[in-house]
Amino acid sequence: MGDKLRSIQKWQVVACVMALYDMVAVCVSWLGALIVRFDFHFSAIDPDFFRRWRNFTPVYIIVFLTVFLGLRLYSSIWQFASYVELTHLMMGNIITCIFHIAGITLLQGRMPISYYLMGSVFQMVLTAVVRFGYRFWLLERKRIGASVSDKTPRIMIVGAGVAGQMLARDINRDPQENGLLRCFIDDDPNKKGRFIEGAPVAGGRDQIPEKAAEYGIDRIYLAMPSATPSERKEILDICRDTGCMLRQMPGVNQLVNGEVTVSQMREVSVEDLLGRDPITIDLQEVFSYISGKTVLVTGGGGSIGSELCRQIAKHGPGQLIILDVYENNAYAIEQELRRNCPSLNLVVLIGSVRDSRRIDHVFRTYHPDIVYHAAAHKHVPLMEESPGEAVKNNVFGTYKTAYAAMASGCERFVLISTDKAVNPTNVMGASKRLCEMIIQTFDYMIRSGRQSELPQIYSHAELGNGDGMMSLPEGAAARTRFSAVRFGNVLGSNGSVIPLFRSQIESGGPVTVTHPDIIRYFMTIPEAVSLVLQASVMGKGSEIFVLDMGSPVRIDDLARTLIRLSGFRPDEDIPIVYTGLRPGEKLFEEKLMAEEGLEKTSNKLIHIGRPVDFDYEWFLENLGSLLEAACEDESEIRSMLRRMVNTYHPELAGEVK
Repeated sequence: MGDKLRSIQKWQVVACVMALYDMVAVCVSWLGALIVRFDFHFSAIDPDFFRRWRNFTPVYIIVFLTVFLGLRLYSSIWQFASYVELTHLMMGNIITCIFHIAGITLLQGRMPISYYLMGSVFQMVLTAVVRFGYRFWLLERKRIGASVSDKTPRIMIVGAGVAGQMLARDINRDPQENGLLRCFIDDDPNKKGRFIEGAPVAGGRDQIPEKAAEYGIDRIYLAMPSATPSERKEILDICRDTGCMLRQMPGVNQLVNGEVTVSQMREVSVEDLLGRDPITIDLQEVFSYISGKTVLVTGGGGSIGSELCRQIAKHGPGQLIILDVYENNAYAIEQELRRNCPSLNLVVLIGSVRDSRRIDHVFRTYHPDIVYHAAAHKHVPLMEESPGEAVKNNVFGTYKTAYAAMASGCERFVLISTDKAVNPTNVMGASKRLCEMIIQTFDYMIRSGRQSELPQIYSHAELGNGDGMMSLPEGAAARTRFSAVRFGNVLGSNGSVIPLFRSQIESGGPVTVTHPDIIRYFMTIPEAVSLVLQASVMGKGSEIFVLDMGSPVRIDDLARTLIRLSGFRPDEDIPIVYTGLRPGEKLFEEKLMAEEGLEKTSNKLIHIGRPVDFDYEWFLENLGSLLEAACEDESEIRSMLRRMVNTYHPELAGEVK
């Protein structure tokens, strides 16, 4: 018996008490209706009416409890009661009141009209008060407790629409945890001065700084899922000057799914401050070409390579091959693609593009139709310290992969290049310019019918003269089209300043900027990759495609914006320290060499740089010497790079071009 008592849950005890209360409430409601009907004189009640009420009440109580049990009104957690519980409560009252009116009339006799009306109202009020009164008391207690705490963040919601109302409701569920909602901002003059969830609509967007100061706002939540990028940027530009922490809804899907909560709010990203619509292009031609083909992505675990894999995987390649030397990155993109694209024929390989035998094996085994070559060392200061690694990986990794693609009959080879290849002032940029020259050399030799003169290059002595390695059959015509795509920095990529700045802000600063005047071009990863894919289909051979990266961004402004978006003041709460340009770094990057010029394409965001002529035979002859220097004597690398890339000027690093 004792064990059974201990097994009874607290909610079951509460449910029994609630049922007892309802029994009393039902009796009081309908008896009270009779008392009110006869002017509060109990003795004046007609004996027939009282008898009918007394005889019918036991039957009604049984029916009432049965209906409320069926609607789970004794098992709901009223601390979290919402619209669903209110609907069930109203439904239960309507059903039981109709039964009471019909049952007492048919079984006992007709009652006064006022009895029916007032009894129904009394019952609805008494059953609702005890349930929602508890929730209201909890919310009010939390609100009062939060309002007196100086540490509770004060919140402003920009957008007094459906999303704003849903967000406000979630904030008010637990003000001590979520913060204290102080006001709304909305441009609709019809809403100004009115209240939503107890908070006033204080004014329009122009009054954000004024109202933020007036209400002591600490956080601003942007709840405008349908706002255009330019509208959002305008509002965010106003908000960031308040020094408040900014958050916004991830997207309109949260509104559709009813998931507008404080936990769903995300940080305002730098992409939001670009103030332009995302670049969208029709990739149907690209995916029609890719469909059914075998596609190889080298460096497929990196930021650009992995996004290439995502977009390719969604459009039916015959097989997608990911090659990466870093197993963690390769594993991460593999798991993501297997989860999101279960029908994809996916092969994930670990290997380096520097390894001739590994590259040869990959092409001999899988015979890819299209190659996107994204594998490269990209970190400028690190490559200044290890120039041999930049040359071996970037230059000769590209050469070996390009040669294997040509020898295996691959249709297209697309090199992912960089704006740092333009007038390079660092080893990394010079190595990527050499990669572009390799692509142009391969295309020239193929068009000239001299592809057999392209040497096989190996960096390992044990390979000897390369016997047994894949090569173009005697007299066979090569068909591979080689092209390169050049663009600048992408937001959120590995090595981007954005993650660095965020981590520095989270640790309390300082935020380090190399130079107050340094600028960079920015584009989101999906935007850059979609343009790369389209450019790859346009390629007829030897082109260097240049992506329009829009207007350049000052890195100093970017750092200050991120500090403000995090709710801090630059130079006061979070200091900014200028560390000086790193080895090989330029103040700003160029997208095109002056002598290349620009040629338009069918896509206004993609241009073609006219090829810069150079001596292809001389170039090929010097590659061997460059490889020898990279493997044995790094002291000669920079002088050799200057000889082979006449636009490479390391002495100009840091100067404004």
